[in-house]
Amino acid sequence: MIKTVLITGATGLIGTELVRQCHHHGIAVNYLTTRKDKIENKQNYKGFYWNPEKGEIDTNAFKGATAIINLVGAPISGRWTRKNKRRILESRVMPLNLLYETLQKIEHSVVHFITASAVGIYPNSKTKLYTEEDIEVANNFLGTVVLAWEAVAGKFKSLGMDVSKVRTGVVLAKDGGALPAFVRPIKLGMGAPLGSGEQWVPWIHIEDIAAIYLFLLTHELEGKYNAVAPNPVQNKKITKMIAAKLENPLWLPNIPASFLKLILGEMAVLALEGQLVSSKKIQHLGYNFKYYNLENALEDLL
Repeated sequence: MIKTVLITGATGLIGTELVRQCHHHGIAVNYLTTRKDKIENKQNYKGFYWNPEKGEIDTNAFKGATAIINLVGAPISGRWTRKNKRRILESRVMPLNLLYETLQKIEHSVVHFITASAVGIYPNSKTKLYTEEDIEVANNFLGTVVLAWEAVAGKFKSLGMDVSKVRTGVVLAKDGGALPAFVRPIKLGMGAPLGSGEQWVPWIHIEDIAAIYLFLLTHELEGKYNAVAPNPVQNKKITKMIAAKLENPLWLPNIPASFLKLILGEMAVLALEGQLVSSKKIQHLGYNFKYYNLENALEDLL
C-alpha cells in the first residue's frame, strides 16, 4: 500500500484536486514548490522548496516516498513568442532532469514515476481515432514539446522504476483549465464556434484526471495512457452546450480561422486543431469515469 507520494505541481489546478483525493484514500503527500510561501508542514502534507532553473532541491522531499507524480509545466496559453516557447519547453524538461539527477545521487525508495504529458502529441485529425499505440507525432510546436517531455520521462526507467505517462486532454474545471475560456465570451454575448467548429475537443473533468493519476498510482500501472473522457465532442457542440447551460443564445457566425491566426499567431492551433482520442486502454484496466458525458460534466461545473 502506498503511504507517501511526492507530487510536483501539487498547488496547481490538477495537483490541488489530486492532493484532495490522495488524502481521501489515506495517502500522505510530500510536495515540491518553487514558492517558499506555499510550504506547509502538516501531518500528511509536507512542502519542500526547489528551483529547477538553479538546480536547487530539498532532498528531504523524497523521504518515505515510494512514488513521484510530476505535474509541473508552464501554461501553453499566451502568444508563442520565441521566449514563451522556450519557457514552455524548459518548464517541462528542466524539472524532470533535476529529479532524475537527484535520484541518481541519493538513497530513496521511489519505484514508480508518473508524469503529465499531453494529447497534443497526436496530429490534428477529424477522422482518425488515436490510441496509445499510435506513433505519429504532430508536426508543430506542441508535438515537439510533448516528444521532448516524454523522452526525458523515459530516462527514469534506467533507475529501475516503472514509468507512466498521462496524455492529458482539455481539462474542464470550475475555476481553471479550459472552461473559463469557453464561458467568458458566451457570457458577454460574443460566443461562437471557432473556425469550422468541427475540430475535436478531447475533454476531461478535473475529478477524473486526478482520479486517473490515483488509479495508476494505486494499481502500479506503467506505460502511456490517454486521459480523456470516453465521449469527445466537436468545438461547435461544446460551445452550443455551454451556451444552452448558461442560457446565453449564440447569434454570431463562426469565428474565421484567418482571424484567429491573425490574433493568436502560431498558438491558433490550440483553437483550430484537435484530436479524436481513445480512452479505451484505461477503461479496459478498470477505470470507471465519473463524468462520461459532457452533459453531466457541464451540469456539475456550471
